[in-house]
Amino acid sequence: MHTYNTSRRRIRPAAGIGLTAAALIAVAGCSPDESPGGTTADATSTSGSATTSAPASTAHNEADVEFTSTMIGHHRQAVMMAELVEGRTDNAELIALASTIEKAQDAEIEQMEDRLESWGEPGDDHGDMGHGDMGSRDMGHDGHSAMPGMLTPDQMAALRDARGGEFDRLWLEGMIRHHEGAIAMADAVLADGVNPATKALAQEVKRTQQAEIDQMKGMLGQS
Repeated sequence: MHTYNTSRRRIRPAAGIGLTAAALIAVAGCSPDESPGGTTADATSTSGSATTSAPASTAHNEADVEFTSTMIGHHRQAVMMAELVEGRTDNAELIALASTIEKAQDAEIEQMEDRLESWGEPGDDHGDMGHGDMGSRDMGHDGHSAMPGMLTPDQMAALRDARGGEFDRLWLEGMIRHHEGAIAMADAVLADGVNPATKALAQEVKRTQQAEIDQMKGMLGQS
């Protein structure tokens, strides 16, 4: 009897394990529609929704491409203007403002170049242009619309030749016009673009450059 009972006690746990394993196999073998509470089906549905909504953040149209490609060239001239400040003025406020503009717009250029690449679009074609040539071109890549506020070659030459108070006046007046042009470009993409990141950048351009316009007008003694 002892031997029999002992063997029974040893067998029961094994039988329980077998039943548990069988139950797990049965659950694993369920189709998605038969899973408890529809968990698998729900997960599949959620995943499908995420996949469907993902392209919305990268969707873009021609207005987004035009703004991004032309604003790269527009920003590059502002950076060139900022680089002319060194050695031509002792105006501490203007020097600090030029440094701020150069750093901000360099960062935005990189951001826009990365965005064009992610879209599979060609980059802006001003990259190899010298300081004199940049002023002579007011068109974006592939003949896009003119970029408002760009300085002409003569205006850039006059800026390079000026010093002291004359330089300050020409630089501030030129940068005000340049910023006003950027704001007009930002307004256009906010009206016609669809890409969220591009429109967010346009809003940032409007906010920062309008504040800088107000500052520069104050420096010129304008209301």
